[in-house]
Amino acid sequence: MNKYKFFPIVLLACIASGALATKLDLVPQSGHSAEVNSVAFSPDGKTLASGSADKTVRLWDVATGKEIRTLNGHSERVNSVAFSPDGKTLASGGYDTRIKLWDVATGKELRTLEGHLGSVMSLAFTLEGKAIFSGSMDQTMRLWDVTNGTQLRTFKSPCGGVLGVSLCPDGITLASTSYDKIMRIWDVATGKELRQFERHFYSVRSVSFCPDGKTLVGLFGNTTIRQWDVASAKDVKSFRNRSGMVQTVVLSLDGRTLAGGTPENTITLWDISDSRELRLLEGHSDVVRTVAFSPDGKTLASGSLDKTIKLWDVATGRLLSTLN
Repeated sequence: MNKYKFFPIVLLACIASGALATKLDLVPQSGHSAEVNSVAFSPDGKTLASGSADKTVRLWDVATGKEIRTLNGHSERVNSVAFSPDGKTLASGGYDTRIKLWDVATGKELRTLEGHLGSVMSLAFTLEGKAIFSGSMDQTMRLWDVTNGTQLRTFKSPCGGVLGVSLCPDGITLASTSYDKIMRIWDVATGKELRQFERHFYSVRSVSFCPDGKTLVGLFGNTTIRQWDVASAKDVKSFRNRSGMVQTVVLSLDGRTLAGGTPENTITLWDISDSRELRLLEGHSDVVRTVAFSPDGKTLASGSLDKTIKLWDVATGRLLSTLN
């Protein structure tokens, strides 16, 4: 009889020591358990990466909508994910101040980049993929060597955490947005600040270079989309979202279409040439936090506070699949 009395104690001890935890980890999990903060397509458009407040990064098969694997390693929410140009490496940045590099094929963690003193908000690989830029709430951007994890350069934003970074298509300059409401252009080779854009009443929350590298498109405050001339740092044009506020924007790789996620649970698509609203995508049940175009511009991915990722046909606005 005694052995049966002691069984619950042994079981609890095993769980506490982690003896059963390994087996429990093998149970397949599907979908994020908290808001989705970042999505990114692989260069071939076949894989989607997502980062979430549930502290995980997940890889998805775009064609089937099935989860490929879950990448665990961050101790806090994941704010940003980015693929290397060859698609073999994935980078993730989190509230834990760390950047992690992952092998896409195996899901193995390659290395952790440590040095930031604040949450990592944005990531961008260099054109050749040998280094990566990171923007952080510690008021710096940093350039890291991907092969050995060493820090190559620090770009210091005088005041205000860095919200977003965008690398010019020529790889020579970098744009940054920050909480001090100033957008800056930097020389990648030297780390020198080249110019500042006029201080805005609101922060520029996200920014993208146009394909020609001569203009920038970004979200000004939470209602206005603006386009700037890089050389003069002057406004070219601006327009407002007729449907209401905007949470984030992203430009397609061909520079023709702009997508914006909104607090109204929708995504708006615009023709960037004439600021014309093309269509409104409805389907999420909460705020849309992140959007990303596939490399060919035919598919849009959106991530939301509703814990799901949705894939959309850009040409028709049709919902293709929900990843959860």
